[in-house]
Amino acid sequence: MKIKTRLSLYFTLISSGALLLVLVALYIAVYSFFTADFYSRLTDRTNLASQLYLKADELAADSLLQVQQQYLEKLSGEVIRIYDRNDMSAFKMDHNIYWTKDIINQVRRDGYIEYEEGRRKVVGKFYHDNQGDFVILASAIDINSQRRMIILGQIASSLFVVFGVILFFAGRKFAQKALSPVDKVIAQIRNIRSSNLHLRVSQVNSKDEIAELIDNFNRLLAHLQNAFELQQTFVANASHELRTPLTSIMGEVEVALEKDRDKVEYERILSSIATDGARLQETITSLMELAQVDLNYTQAKLSPVRVDELVWELEEQWSARKGAGMLKIQLANLPDDDELLTIMANKSMLYIALNNIIDNAFKYSEPHPVTLSFEATVAHIKIAVTDQGPGISKENAERIFNPFFRANKDKSIPGSGIGLYITSKIIELFKGTIRVEPGAERGSTFIVEFLKG
Repeated sequence: MKIKTRLSLYFTLISSGALLLVLVALYIAVYSFFTADFYSRLTDRTNLASQLYLKADELAADSLLQVQQQYLEKLSGEVIRIYDRNDMSAFKMDHNIYWTKDIINQVRRDGYIEYEEGRRKVVGKFYHDNQGDFVILASAIDINSQRRMIILGQIASSLFVVFGVILFFAGRKFAQKALSPVDKVIAQIRNIRSSNLHLRVSQVNSKDEIAELIDNFNRLLAHLQNAFELQQTFVANASHELRTPLTSIMGEVEVALEKDRDKVEYERILSSIATDGARLQETITSLMELAQVDLNYTQAKLSPVRVDELVWELEEQWSARKGAGMLKIQLANLPDDDELLTIMANKSMLYIALNNIIDNAFKYSEPHPVTLSFEATVAHIKIAVTDQGPGISKENAERIFNPFFRANKDKSIPGSGIGLYITSKIIELFKGTIRVEPGAERGSTFIVEFLKG
């Protein structure tokens, strides 16, 4: 059963239940009113009988009947009897309805009674007069009220059925309108495949659970897209990057084994093999790093990371590798609030990303130092790494973060072309941005920025 149908049924059941309670309460209230009104009419007849019989000295036997016919509405099967202290009836009317001594004595004892006797309703009242004590009993069949209650029940049942149907279709219409963004989301999700994970579900204008669902789904798509790209990159390029240096090594070995060569030639061959071996080692290291990032990408546990402390850890590492002062740290006016220096990230993965940027800068800046500028404000955290290398063209700047792309085509600078690609994926995972700005004359600056809030 679809959600809109289920919501319509829930809405109908709740509304119909409330309507049923109202109708039942109304039915009971009307029934109670009619019953009380009928008993009131019977009481009026006992009062009339007392006035005519007890206050008048002479009264004909049919006087009460004449007054009833002239001034009161005729009740079905109406009976009125007045009993004296000897339980003798004062009026001799044309019917066979009498009350037992137990009922007459109960009226004397209680003063007033109301009860039902089959279809009849009975009112009994005790009167004390200078002529003696009397018990007046009036009885009739409430035909009008029964008929009215039947009509009221039929009307209430019809209203309940009609309003139940109206509530169902109205609830379905409102549910369909409320869930229409979900239908649009479903239609867009159907078009998303592993081959087009770059697609995203369009956001809605409302700030409700559906908008939150779309946000989380788009974030999931982004994670899946990056994970797929990492895997595809590894599979598509690993064999090529590993085969090239291995082919070169095997070729040099085969050349060396063809015939005896002098010492200089062997040294050249061994030097070429060592260069290819180093390149192979670096490629394998980069691929293993790529595989590790791929493994942790979608399940990285985020925690608060002090970026300024991470910067000083990097400075300590590169000072040990390159010498003191080779990585120059420039700090802007840092805030006193630690929260402004903190982002939600995975520390080890963020360390890999920043370390790759610095490593790339040293490759092109050698033997000159590299500068790292750090800035933290209420709006953002910004890290800029500037080298003093030959610079980068605008064309290459747009492709620098592609997997296995290398700006130096002659391979004079070591590298596999994976480091900056891994870096961009890690920064993107932590909701940051990375870009490269070519220098005015030489050098380039890699800027990593995390927006706050």
